Formats: sequence, C-alpha cells, structure tokens
Amino acid sequence: MPGLTLGDTVPNLEVETTHGIIKLHDFIDTWTILFSHPADFTPVCTTELSKMAAIAPEFAKRGAKLLGLSCNDVLSHVEWVKDIEAYSPGSKVTYPIIADPNRQVLNQLNMVDPTEKDSSGNSLPSRALHIVGADKKIKLSFLYPASTGRNMDEVIRVLDSLQRAEKHKIATPVDWKPGDPVVISSNVSNEEAKKMFPQGYKTVDLPSKKEYLRFTYVD
Repeated sequence: MPGLTLGDTVPNLEVETTHGIIKLHDFIDTWTILFSHPADFTPVCTTELSKMAAIAPEFAKRGAKLLGLSCNDVLSHVEWVKDIEAYSPGSKVTYPIIADPNRQVLNQLNMVDPTEKDSSGNSLPSRALHIVGADKKIKLSFLYPASTGRNMDEVIRVLDSLQRAEKHKIATPVDWKPGDPVVISSNVSNEEAKKMFPQGYKTVDLPSKKEYLRFTYVD
C-alpha cells in the first residue's frame, strides 16, 4: 500500500516482532505510535529507541501503545536492545520491535525514503512515524530523512492535541501545549459553543468582523 497516508486504514499485516508474531489490527486496539528505523546498531536509531523507552510511561498515561520497526531480524533486535537500554540507564524497552529484514512491511506501511538509495539501488528506510487511532486509521504522520533524529517530545504534544480534538470539537493553535487555550472548530455555531463550553470562550475581534477565532479551555 505505497500511498498509505492520513485517514487510511493500516493494513492488517502479520508481523514478526521481539514479542512474537502479532497481527496489526489485534495490536492496535487503542492509540498506537508506529515508528520505523533504518537499521539496528546505528547511532541515531539507538538514541531514538532509547528515548522512546525512557518516555514510554508518558504514552502509557495517555492510553497509547508503542510499536517499533527496524530492517533487521529478531535476533539482531534482541542484541541491539542491550545497547539501547545501556544508552539510557534505568530505561527498559518494553514495546515490541517489528523485524523486517526484507523490507516488505516497510513498503506496505509507507515508511520508505523515496529519494535515498543504497549501493544496490534499493530504497532506504525513512524515519517514519504514524499515530494510529483505535479505529486503525492514521491520524498523523511524520517523515524524516535517515540523517535527522526525531523530536519525541513533539510526538507527545501532537498526541495530546489529537486526543483533545477527538473528545471535544476543538483544534489546537500554533505552538499549543497542554494547559494553553484551544480554538473552537469553525463548524460549531456560537449557540452550540455556549452549550458545549459552559466555562465560556473568548472571541477575537478581527478586522473582518467574522467571529471565527474563538478560544476556550478544555481538559
């Protein structure tokens, strides 16, 4: 499924992982962070998986699972985990890592760098990350080149945004973080807004006089 993108359903692949064989639709029964890595025993990947291990409790608090993927076999993953945990002492890799030595899963999940090739002319894996909802649909995607490590704190921030947007008819403005005001969706009338947000809201007075920029607070 090379065009896999926002709103698409993740294919129900059967994959081999460090936790055994799993079917993706069985595993994804809640918010799931699905993230890929070019290879085991590589520097940037090791720092990323180590950070994920360290902040795994933050995802758990939000009811989210972690599922990694790297283009090596399970035995390699098991050995690599020792390095990952050593890099961040006290952290444990409790999430499964998909084995994909033939890069079949990677292609089906749209986690391939379209421009970078190896010496054999094969496409290289990207640092892709999909946030998937319990409905198995992709809610957000990041796509980084192999040379750039991700900001995992941003992954938590956007998960917070997605979860609030799902619960309330709101969106989060630029640079939003938990505790900041959110904006009420444009398809919510003022009358609806008064009922939905009894705590009140503030409408910004703009030159257009269109009352579309309305701020409120939600948990």
